[in-house]
Amino acid sequence: MSVVYLLLGIPLVGMALLALRGGSPGAGRLNSCFNGLAVVAAVWLGIDVWINGPQLSSGRLLYIDSYNVYLVGLTAFVGLTTSIFSGPYMAHEREIGRVTARRLRLYYAMYQGFMLAMYLVLTTNNMGVMWVAMEGATLATVLLVSLYRTPESVEAAWKYFILCGVGIAQALFGTVLLYFAAEQHLGVGGDALLWTVLHDHASELDSAILSLAFVFLLVGYGTKIGLVPLHQWLPDAHSEGPTPMSAILSGLLLNDALYAVVRCKMLVDGSLGTHLAGNLMMGFGLLSFLVAALFLHRQTDIKRLFSYSSIEHMGLMTFAFGMGSPWATFAALFHMTTHSLTKSAIFVTVGHAAQLAGTQRMDKIRGLILTQPTIGWSLIVGTVAIAGFPPFGVFASEFLVLVATMDDYPWLTPLLFLGIGLAFAGLFRHIQPMVYGDVPEGQKAITANLWPVMLHLLLVLWLGLSIPTFLGNWFNQATQLISGAWPQ
Repeated sequence: MSVVYLLLGIPLVGMALLALRGGSPGAGRLNSCFNGLAVVAAVWLGIDVWINGPQLSSGRLLYIDSYNVYLVGLTAFVGLTTSIFSGPYMAHEREIGRVTARRLRLYYAMYQGFMLAMYLVLTTNNMGVMWVAMEGATLATVLLVSLYRTPESVEAAWKYFILCGVGIAQALFGTVLLYFAAEQHLGVGGDALLWTVLHDHASELDSAILSLAFVFLLVGYGTKIGLVPLHQWLPDAHSEGPTPMSAILSGLLLNDALYAVVRCKMLVDGSLGTHLAGNLMMGFGLLSFLVAALFLHRQTDIKRLFSYSSIEHMGLMTFAFGMGSPWATFAALFHMTTHSLTKSAIFVTVGHAAQLAGTQRMDKIRGLILTQPTIGWSLIVGTVAIAGFPPFGVFASEFLVLVATMDDYPWLTPLLFLGIGLAFAGLFRHIQPMVYGDVPEGQKAITANLWPVMLHLLLVLWLGLSIPTFLGNWFNQATQLISGAWPQ
């Protein structure tokens, strides 16, 4: 378990150091170095869990199993590739006067603070500490959303802070109810909030209190996921903050909030023995999936467009986890991975497209494939991937969700097809003119760092063709942990 402390210590040291040196020319490389060290620690941790199985720290504050260790690895990897893109991007933002040296220090310090909060959400064994870490991630990203200090970014940050503050307050009340249900049986003390203890004694907890707790936890953490109708903060936060923040927000924070909900669902399922938690997740997930697919057609800002795409995909994951069958759970875990890799790649590309055009308005972004083919092709390939075209991994994961739905809830399958069709149409009606339209006068090529995009899209293509054995085993073990059965 010493590796976990190392994983948490790396961003903590990074946050302190970058708060002092974040405005220097080498700050971007320093930020990438800390994220590279975190990747090494995450791989080391994954190998340790692979060999020795689930691990609990001596004070039982930290817990690692097959479910969270793969998310730790995914978080570290996306954090590294985004930080590599982030350095040149933020240097350009400083050159054109959008940020100052002081704000760069804030940006890099909060980047590491965000990574620290995400690692703590995933590795803590205490449901109260999980709530604190999620609130810490909120505060870090609020400061990132408002980084440019424009009226729009400040408004978006306040909207994010207020809506997520209300949501996280609901999650706090749900956590209090969870403790109340546990202390009746386990007694007063810290053990009543330890997930491993709660999971072992789930069948003995008061089912009525636990059901009410889950409603508040779902609403609270569902706000962070961006589930409809709690999603209003997400498009504004994406469109007004720096592009690297959008990449990690969509690729990491939403996953970790869903992770918290699934952990809570496992407790409720063990207590009630019914499908109440799953039905609630399916309802919120399907509503989010369909509403976001419709809203894709009404967007004028390219970052808002893909933020609604994130809501759509998170809705599909929530729906799949709600179904609860082994195949649906496997599909949701797989979709978590493919969506994170693809969406973070898209936001990197979108950042360069907006820099090239000098605006995020889609009607002003034209002729990308003629002005700078690498950006144009990256945008079209990323959109093809996130829309679920074969042979990319998003197609494979969405297909598995459809198969699981046909098997368990066949009457809901037409709604999934409807949502996928609406999303496809909404994305391509906007992307086609941006890539192939006439080049606006004065649009010139820029220096673009697209190797993180290519790496992510190649990985998503690989996952669509074949799931590596080690990753498939992790998915199988996590599926068995969450659903109680192996995929057949």
